[in-house]
Amino acid sequence: MKCPVCYNEDTKVLDSRVAADGLAIRRRRECSKCNFRFSTYEEVELLDVSVLKRDGNRESYSREKMEKGLRRALEKREFDVEKFKKLVNNIERDIQVFIKNKKEGSVISSEDVGAIVMKNLKKVDKVAYIRFASVYKLFTDAEEFEEEVKKLIRKK
Repeated sequence: MKCPVCYNEDTKVLDSRVAADGLAIRRRRECSKCNFRFSTYEEVELLDVSVLKRDGNRESYSREKMEKGLRRALEKREFDVEKFKKLVNNIERDIQVFIKNKKEGSVISSEDVGAIVMKNLKKVDKVAYIRFASVYKLFTDAEEFEEEVKKLIRKK
């Protein structure tokens, strides 16, 4: 890890601990050249996962793409950064579990990713869930939208 002050590559880890959110590792580091101390945070990320799209194409899983869709669904909703991070990590955990249970390599369909996202969104924000579902399920008219809202209300 490079020092942010002198860009020296020789830094040592002084302390490591689980971050407050429990989803990352916080490392306290010190530069051997200028003695500057700084912290880094390391998060677990999914590696080597391919997403099979509806059109048959495959692409690498993109956390950024998934986060962008979540942000769009949560736009103008009361949702703090920590809750968002936890939601993203829960979704990725569920993707990992899905792939592990599937035992067919590291491929997941975009439909399965969408279903996992919706399951997790439904738990934290019902309005964002409906927003996401309207795009994911390709609603074509108000009746489909209304039916999804009715399903959500019936399950309460």
